[in-house]
Amino acid sequence: MRKLNVLVACEFSGAIRNEFRKLGHNAISCDIVEAADHSPYHHQGDVREILSTHQWDLLIAHPPCTYLTVSGNRWFKPEYAERYPNRPQQRKDAIDFFMELYNAPIPHIAVENPIGIMSKEFRKPDQIIQPWQFGDPFQKSTCLWLRDLPLLRHTNVVDKGEFIEWTDKNGKKKRQPKWYAEAFQKTSDPVERQKIRNTTFPGIAKAIAEQWSDYIIG
Repeated sequence: MRKLNVLVACEFSGAIRNEFRKLGHNAISCDIVEAADHSPYHHQGDVREILSTHQWDLLIAHPPCTYLTVSGNRWFKPEYAERYPNRPQQRKDAIDFFMELYNAPIPHIAVENPIGIMSKEFRKPDQIIQPWQFGDPFQKSTCLWLRDLPLLRHTNVVDKGEFIEWTDKNGKKKRQPKWYAEAFQKTSDPVERQKIRNTTFPGIAKAIAEQWSDYIIG
């Protein structure tokens, strides 16, 4: 079997990397933080340092969504301009990074992000998937922008999971998927919360590795 060289950008969890390695492929993850499992198959640093250092067959990228999500639009209102003067430049930098990954010199590319401004700044995603379509009973809309890759086929459609309402420490009411709300309430550390948001669900990671490696190898 042909072994693929797979780069999973902006992934600290190793969820997708590990699924490709289970299939025998040469897969590494890359993030500015250390791998959660301390794997030797992880490059800690800016992914742009290694985009051109190997003959990658496939890039799967998860660029930071902080300045790209629709939920962040409120911070661009005039009343927040003085409080967050760098937001416009930060959003521009985030858009540029997204596009740099999508246009990388690699034959097959998938860029993932939540629902956000890239549908307007770039184009609509090729596909929006949910964990419950791949065996995990949770709701989390994930957009995929694809380059020479097929849409993911649903593997195991299950219950969508619950939404719950809760009140944060500032008295603000929130309505969120139960899995996210419960995990979110466990920590107030913004870095840890970001890690919770960014970890790929097992069913999706498995489908990505199996379906896209089959497509590329033929």
